[in-house]
Amino acid sequence: MAEKSNNITNNNADDRTQTDNKSQLTDELYLEKLKELRPLDDEFMRALFRNNLPLAQMVLRIILGKNDLVLTEEETQYDLKRLAGGRSLCLDVKGVDDANKQYDIEVQKASAGARPHRARYHSSAIDVDVLKAGQEFEELPDTYTIFITESDVYGANEPIYIIDRVNKTTGKDFDDGEHIIYVNGAYEGDSDIGKLMHDFRCKNADDMNFDLMAERTRYLKEDPKGVREMCAILEEMRNDAVHEDRLRTAKQLILGGKLSYEEIAESTRLTVTEVQNLAEVKTA
Repeated sequence: MAEKSNNITNNNADDRTQTDNKSQLTDELYLEKLKELRPLDDEFMRALFRNNLPLAQMVLRIILGKNDLVLTEEETQYDLKRLAGGRSLCLDVKGVDDANKQYDIEVQKASAGARPHRARYHSSAIDVDVLKAGQEFEELPDTYTIFITESDVYGANEPIYIIDRVNKTTGKDFDDGEHIIYVNGAYEGDSDIGKLMHDFRCKNADDMNFDLMAERTRYLKEDPKGVREMCAILEEMRNDAVHEDRLRTAKQLILGGKLSYEEIAESTRLTVTEVQNLAEVKTA
């Protein structure tokens, strides 16, 4: 009995050692990744703007050329899953100013992530989220959907591209309050927006032009507390990616129709409830 007890103790100690080693290796990988991250990278961007209204306000003022813009609300990863029956959205940075104008800042490294139809969907989703039951359509606030892209998606070497609706017959603005803006992340001009895009491409705080951007970057990359926050975000995003892969696999198995919900849940490590919810969406 004593020998069996010793074996169990040794096995537990081995398991803890393996877990500790795996955790240490993961932390080291995250630290290496953190060194290379820039504000243009989704993982870093969401930490950079989290609970950072002054930074979001500064970025909007520069992009829109409105030095008097006063942001009153700011939230990262703003969830729009409440849209019944529609595709859910999670906005990178959602802001509201003192005139109730609505802002969505999206950072997109790949040009495919900033296609016109996506911009249209983001803009319309904000409208649905803002307008409440009983309100008139004329009460819709102005909205600004802003894509900061790593490359110059329109190839004209302009810092920003402004898309507003126009009545093509009269040539006059449609004036519906919807504004879609593409910011050229590759722009290198000497203006404030050129300096801001430079900062978005920087890995190191010391190379940045704007103090608000540099201070937050330095905290997240050099301060122990900030580094822990970043590692937690990287872990969260890794887990989210794993979960999304499991959901995609489950959807394929549901469509295959050969396995029960319990078998699909076991093979994908999802809950039976999650599998049932996926099946309901597929058959709705």
